[in-house]
Amino acid sequence: MTDYLKTFVILSAAAILLSFSMSKEGEQNSSKGKWLLLNAEDISVNPYNLDHLKNYGKYTEGYNLEVLRAVDSVQSHAMDGGGYFIGKDSTPTESPIGYNLKLFSHSLIAPPRTTSYCSGSSYSVLITALNFILPDGSEKISDNRIEAMRMQEPDGGRREDWIKYWGIWNADGFGSEYALVQYADMGKVVKPEDARPGDFMNISWKTGIGHSVVFLGWYIDKDGNKNVVYWSSQKATNGMSDQIIPLSRIKDVKIVRLTNPENVFKFNVEQKIDKDVPGNPINL
Repeated sequence: MTDYLKTFVILSAAAILLSFSMSKEGEQNSSKGKWLLLNAEDISVNPYNLDHLKNYGKYTEGYNLEVLRAVDSVQSHAMDGGGYFIGKDSTPTESPIGYNLKLFSHSLIAPPRTTSYCSGSSYSVLITALNFILPDGSEKISDNRIEAMRMQEPDGGRREDWIKYWGIWNADGFGSEYALVQYADMGKVVKPEDARPGDFMNISWKTGIGHSVVFLGWYIDKDGNKNVVYWSSQKATNGMSDQIIPLSRIKDVKIVRLTNPENVFKFNVEQKIDKDVPGNPINL
């Protein structure tokens, strides 16, 4: 074989490999900018189900699969929802989650009640997902970061909004963005059209209040109404459950994705937060 022919064969093979690589990359990115529209069959008739990984896992990948697995784990503690209660000035005070939640074997809360509310349930999913993803985390995490993740003060009192990780997640506004992206550098912002099951979402209702949820998908029903499907804790479902809500009720949202869970071992516990974060409209 001549040197020219050898060169031609090598360059041709390289071109084929490059074309294949670009093709595969195109396949991997083909979902970008495409709204995830669920089928009716995806949505469980039982809103208190343990099938989130099974039903929605086919539409997502990476750490989002562990988030869906975590939803099933958290829901398993309250198969009737567990009750919903908000009352920070009540006695005993409200409980963000109704069981002894732990991060890497370290207790984050001794729950004063068996009830939950929205940001407490979504945060519990994050913590549970971290336990799944980082099974040896107990040996790596520092005491000050465990303390920052706690959902109540060491004396059992309520941890106020904007105090460390949980206080930032629980704060009014886009708490999951403040905490996961800004405070701990463990995630990234995702546009509504790129959202996938297992993303965390903060909803701003047109009524002026908000909601913290785990996103499951967008859904257009048989009458053509546009909806969002999510899992959270809310009064309408007696606590933790799936819910389908018309987009007509929503002002805007902020969606974030867990991308760097290992940063739980090195985030700055004194990190400052920019509260002036705009929401994203849903132009489905």
